[in-house]
Amino acid sequence: MKNTAITKDVQSRLTPNSVLKDLLNGNERFVNGNLEGADNAALVQQTTGGQFPKAVVLSCIDSRVPVETVLDQAIGDIFVARVAGNFENTDILGSLEYSCKVAGSKLVLVLGHEACGAVKAACDGVELGNITHLLSNIAPAVKKSADEVEGEANSSNAEFVAKTVENNVKLTIDRIREKSPILKEMEDKGEISIVGAVYSLQTGKVEMI
Repeated sequence: MKNTAITKDVQSRLTPNSVLKDLLNGNERFVNGNLEGADNAALVQQTTGGQFPKAVVLSCIDSRVPVETVLDQAIGDIFVARVAGNFENTDILGSLEYSCKVAGSKLVLVLGHEACGAVKAACDGVELGNITHLLSNIAPAVKKSADEVEGEANSSNAEFVAKTVENNVKLTIDRIREKSPILKEMEDKGEISIVGAVYSLQTGKVEMI
């Protein structure tokens, strides 16, 4: 059971690779039904005066993918930014920059998931209120997938949806590097890594892209 929060000294000794391995090990515990557990009362007390998370995860809002749970992480372990379709925008980029440049996180993980509703809606060209603008952020992935997958380019084609989920993660990572000189410089220096993965609703497993 985890009962000790990450300190600044511990965080400073972490590497991007060690953090990624830790998150994947946590997901393996989740899949195997062997969650580590945590003394939340102790962690609340220990993090009252500050936080030193090891990673920031950009995920979808999907209720079936509670990020801390599926990665078996506790209070103070990770930042989580969530938006339907797990894409970047100015506010998300600022949050990622804060996580890494200011608060010392070592890893940016863009986490898509199987059968994403936002991706399906983008595949079908849904237009509805503010959702229309939201889905425009996923449109580049839809277009890319249309050139790579045979058959119907809509949500009725499971292969097309799966490819679009993957492409959306990849393109989001590309845009993070393009739009955030801060994060790109940190990655170039080896201070952080920016990586992508897709979560399986069927198995609970996180698969790296």
